[in-house]
Amino acid sequence: MAVARTGVGQNRLLPNGFETALKRLLGQFFGLTLIIAAGAGWLCLLSWSIDDPSLNHATSEAPRNLLGPLGASLADLMFQSAGLGAIAIFLPPAAWGWLLLNGHAHRRPRLRFVFWPLSVLIIASALSALSPPTGWPLPIGLGGMAGDALLSFLARNINHFVPPWGAVLAGSALTVIGISCLVSASGISLKGVAYLWRFDSGDTGWRVRQAVAAALYGLLRIRIGILDKARSSPTHFRLRNVLADLAALDRQPIINPEPPIPDTPLRQSKLDPLGRIEPYFDGPDGQQPFASESPTGTSDPIDPGALLSEFGPIGGPETPKPPEPPEAPAKSAHGQQRTRASKRYKPPHLRLLKKTVRAARGSEHSPEVLQENALALESVLQDFGISGEISKIRSGPVVTLYELEPARGTKSARVTGLADDIARSMSSVSARVAIIPGRNAIGIELPNETRETVYLRELFESSQFAQTEVQLALALGKTIDGDPVIVDLARMPHLLVAGTTGSGKSVGINTMILSLLFRLSPDECKFIMIDPKMLELSVYDGIPHLLTPVVTDPKKAIAALKWTVREMEERYKHMSKLGVRNVEGYNKRIREAEKKA
Repeated sequence: MAVARTGVGQNRLLPNGFETALKRLLGQFFGLTLIIAAGAGWLCLLSWSIDDPSLNHATSEAPRNLLGPLGASLADLMFQSAGLGAIAIFLPPAAWGWLLLNGHAHRRPRLRFVFWPLSVLIIASALSALSPPTGWPLPIGLGGMAGDALLSFLARNINHFVPPWGAVLAGSALTVIGISCLVSASGISLKGVAYLWRFDSGDTGWRVRQAVAAALYGLLRIRIGILDKARSSPTHFRLRNVLADLAALDRQPIINPEPPIPDTPLRQSKLDPLGRIEPYFDGPDGQQPFASESPTGTSDPIDPGALLSEFGPIGGPETPKPPEPPEAPAKSAHGQQRTRASKRYKPPHLRLLKKTVRAARGSEHSPEVLQENALALESVLQDFGISGEISKIRSGPVVTLYELEPARGTKSARVTGLADDIARSMSSVSARVAIIPGRNAIGIELPNETRETVYLRELFESSQFAQTEVQLALALGKTIDGDPVIVDLARMPHLLVAGTTGSGKSVGINTMILSLLFRLSPDECKFIMIDPKMLELSVYDGIPHLLTPVVTDPKKAIAALKWTVREMEERYKHMSKLGVRNVEGYNKRIREAEKKA
């Protein structure tokens, strides 16, 4: 045995003491490296900015991140993936580095590597259950895409068999599991934490109890995002009281308590359930606009009371009002909206618009002149080998339409390709040739020598505009027959107005804006106007329909557009929860729920 020991000792390259010291030194080096890497990661996250260049955001501005472009890209990737849960990514490596720096050996390293990503994912899902605070720059929840995905999966699977009070237990279990996995991945011993809790006096014991109270407060808040059915039950109010007691622990509030809940049940309250905060774009450059605070919990459309307490009609931001008495007779949502609007807002009078002046029509509109033009047009077409007859003439205020019935065997492409030649031969500025759908005729439009003025007041006074059931009605002009053209803005959500200089773009945009202002109150319609030229839309500055003064600064315009995108995404979420495709269907479901309530 002595010979065996000697042989083993002789096979060592380094002395036993020196090898142990070298291992300890290498462990300390790797531990210090892990701590520095974790610190750099936290520094990267703390200096993250939504405006920095990243994998999904290209900009020519220099990154504000302290670690440069690489840090900006990594921080954006982590925040997009795990939200605030990204902060927990570097906790286990920092703990491992601290253990190595103090000479402690790692136990079960494979198990820690399994718990590491699992803990981050569970903590991210717990954070996604909380409502994002005002100014949260990302369109996703506090837990990022991974947390939102796991939370949605859990909510879909437990929504049908978990009672309302089970939301708190599910959220608490989720948080406890996440923290346990994080502790297991970090290798932190809980004996010291349990020992600190036994202190009954001194600042240390008080701070530990205060931290635990804050943790319990956060656990109870998780029920907001997983199952919000408890919102209309007595359990909801008892939980709110527990939150208030935790916040006022020993008369030293550690967390600002939420506003008191009214005694009136939410299904009888007329408060604006969306709890909206309007944007503000006139702050310092780079300041992000406020995001609307909307409930993110799931909703049961079968229960009208819960539906009304969770959602409200989307028709425009309104200021919350005190709740009305429960005995007040209920009206439809659309009727209440119209009543409130009429009490607070009086639309502009039509006398502000220029009075319609009906000028005598020129001789060019006489039947004789129109018939002569038709014969001349037939002659021009004969010169180009097109046989046909002008069967009908429709004279409008701006253009005149000639309906051509071509001879059999004439290709339509031959006629439509002669638009420029027809305009030249008829001595007109332009000509438009197109097939009339559903008829064996080709329409040829030629501009009149004298253009009649179409007055906006005449369109607003027409019965078509006054009696239309379309909420976002736009009066765009007249047809060739002189009938008003009333269209629905909701049918064209991606409207783009384009044209050459002097073609009437500004007139068309002002007509659209005035069509809405003369019909809808500020509670029903809101505008965000962006005018970099500071000329076109400045006349509307100060009207009550504006969410913000007319935006002229390009940087503030970017903030306004980002707020608009977030508002659009929030509305899509609400409509998706109710299973509707547009705002009209959403409001219809709300009105049906009000009738059942």
